[in-house]
Amino acid sequence: MTVIRDAEARRSETPGGVMTTLASPAQGGATRSLWKVEARAGAVGPVHDFDSEQVWSWVAGAATVELGGETYTVTAGDTVVMPARTVRRVLADPGTGYTALVTAPGGARAFGPDGVEFGVPPWIV
Repeated sequence: MTVIRDAEARRSETPGGVMTTLASPAQGGATRSLWKVEARAGAVGPVHDFDSEQVWSWVAGAATVELGGETYTVTAGDTVVMPARTVRRVLADPGTGYTALVTAPGGARAFGPDGVEFGVPPWIV
């Protein structure tokens, strides 16, 4: 068993917020990655895709999720299963932003909507 203390969690900042890696192959030796997304109010995530399923669960705030041509409004307590190879974008509520817990296989690779590979985001490594 590996215990990862909060002070040891890896934090990655993007223009839209902070991703805190809670467990991953490089952090605790997990086969799945688990991270917390704290998106600033009004943050607009990039249009992108992944080669693996992701599961997002909102714990605070609200967001609009664009997924595979559909649009969903989500709030704390809601969970979205994002299938692999399905273009998505997450937009934070302009008043509250959001906090979500996300999991995906370690090493999941991101792609642009045109299929150009972005690689493995640092919070998934």
